[in-house]
Amino acid sequence: MKKISLLVLLFAIAISCKKGKETTKLNDETKQITEITIEKLTDSPSYTEAVLQLKKPSNTKNIKNGAVDFQFEVANYELGAQTDSPNATILANSGKGQHIHFILNNQPYSAHYTPNFTKELPSGTHHLVAFLSRSYHESVKNKNSVVFKKFEVGENPKDTIGIDVSAPTLIYSRPKGTYKGKDTNALLLDFFVLNTSLSENGNKVKATINGKEFIITEWVPQVVKGLPKGEITIELELIDADGNFIDGPFNKVKRTVTLED
Repeated sequence: MKKISLLVLLFAIAISCKKGKETTKLNDETKQITEITIEKLTDSPSYTEAVLQLKKPSNTKNIKNGAVDFQFEVANYELGAQTDSPNATILANSGKGQHIHFILNNQPYSAHYTPNFTKELPSGTHHLVAFLSRSYHESVKNKNSVVFKKFEVGENPKDTIGIDVSAPTLIYSRPKGTYKGKDTNALLLDFFVLNTSLSENGNKVKATINGKEFIITEWVPQVVKGLPKGEITIELELIDADGNFIDGPFNKVKRTVTLED
């Protein structure tokens, strides 16, 4: 009888321990989600004199569809160089160095480490935003480091986007793609704003990361920490001083990235 009672007791303890572990695991997962944070990225060289200009195509209309040659001119900035900053060891960093983020119609960018390259453009109206990027993908933010152009490709191209090139515009840049190992510890949140500024009492960017909202009142890059492994959802939205969405085809964008061990 005593043996049976002892077995029952041991079984009860085992069940209790298992539940305790499951509760701890659940609490840890909840803690991981609720502790998502963002903080300003510092210690980056400013590159205030860096310049990016588009030389080719010089004509933005009547462009033949298909392979289009792009030629940029870069001044006071070295493509292919590693950015001299401790951020290169903290954030996901490109071994190919500094580059150009080439963004067409606010879709995920392509990175280019030389000023001349070819892109396939289908018929239609396309909106290009290109800017200089540090080796760890932080954009260079000055009035001369960005190109904003509208291209008309093919015969009688339709403009399905209808963007006002003089209106406040938000362009998504990072995070992007898949992150592995130590690169999952800190993700760069970065974007470009055109025709506006951000402030406490003016326009702002609302960032929603896995359902948690953050209001960004300065045009500065952010570092995201405390993210769980798996698929991460990031949504950026340009809002006014009262929190209302500022209408524009690029001013609200949702992306997903993946974090792996």
